[in-house]
Amino acid sequence: MRIQQPFTVAALALALGIPAFAQSTSGTGVDTPAPPTPEVTSTHAGEQAAPAVISTPAVKMLEDFRASDVKFDLSELLDILRDHRHEGWVLAAYPDPKTSQPLIGAGFSLDLPARAHPQPDPLNPHPFLEPSSADLWQAAGFDPARLDDILSVFHERRSEWSKRTWRRQLFSLPPQISDEDAMQLVRVGAIQAIYNARAYCRNFDELTGPQQMAMAQLVYQMGVNLEHFSSFLALVNPGAGPRAEAAGLTGTAQDGPVALDQTSEYWTGVQKSLMTTQWARLYRTRAISVIAMLDPAYGDDPTAAERRVGVVLRPAVVHRRGRPAATTREIAATTTHRGHAHKAGRSTRTRSRKRA
Repeated sequence: MRIQQPFTVAALALALGIPAFAQSTSGTGVDTPAPPTPEVTSTHAGEQAAPAVISTPAVKMLEDFRASDVKFDLSELLDILRDHRHEGWVLAAYPDPKTSQPLIGAGFSLDLPARAHPQPDPLNPHPFLEPSSADLWQAAGFDPARLDDILSVFHERRSEWSKRTWRRQLFSLPPQISDEDAMQLVRVGAIQAIYNARAYCRNFDELTGPQQMAMAQLVYQMGVNLEHFSSFLALVNPGAGPRAEAAGLTGTAQDGPVALDQTSEYWTGVQKSLMTTQWARLYRTRAISVIAMLDPAYGDDPTAAERRVGVVLRPAVVHRRGRPAATTREIAATTTHRGHAHKAGRSTRTRSRKRA
């Protein structure tokens, strides 16, 4: 399967030559964010009316979220999304290498418009929510004028700087937000991902905690691109429907919704539907972690669950012009221990020159 749009933070990492995860924090564990700055309206002289809080769908989404809505710890999800080894954590606006659109923090998009995302599954009453960047910014409790200032500086730099200048200056830019601000943006994105995970999966509330976290991670990383994973979505929504038809499963599925199957055989099929995707091949380390969480027995032994996925999901083979194809062992080394692999390769080349 081919994903039509790139993952922004992963693309940034590849363009800069640094290891990274997709949109991809330490969690705060707080259930509700600070509300947007209220508007104060005056009544009589010397008096002020009660603050009027602007309630947008994004704000309501955050206000309605409760820790008890999911079976996992939100702070654990945030810690995964903001992996401490992630080198793409930038506290000033920077351009997406593919689209040149402004990003900040762990890849939060600063100028996306609100998007329509119709619910294609008539058996799932939960809608999708795709608010604008400005709405999510306000939902995080930040001043809209501050966003305008950040974008103004970004556009001024982009008009003057080349890609090489961006690469050289990226991690030395004066911060425009704090680490806490960036964490709050990740938190907003994670809650939106949980909200939309329900729209992607009819039986979301019946999933185990790790399975729910896996669905939230998939939505967070891919956004609307997850719609292209038709086989996976058809399997996690057993029964008839547009997604089953798109995946060619008509004739085998029953009419109407089907009770959730938690047998290992069923979820092995769900896992395999992800293992064959381009995402799993390109982002193997992250994919192994996410796909393993779909195993009903993941909670008993996470390491064993990841090992079972890793055995099937082999590293991609890279073909370089003028050189034999890289072996699986070489690709595994560069994927999991990039720095050590680089040193090992350099030592090998040095020994080869000496022998020559």
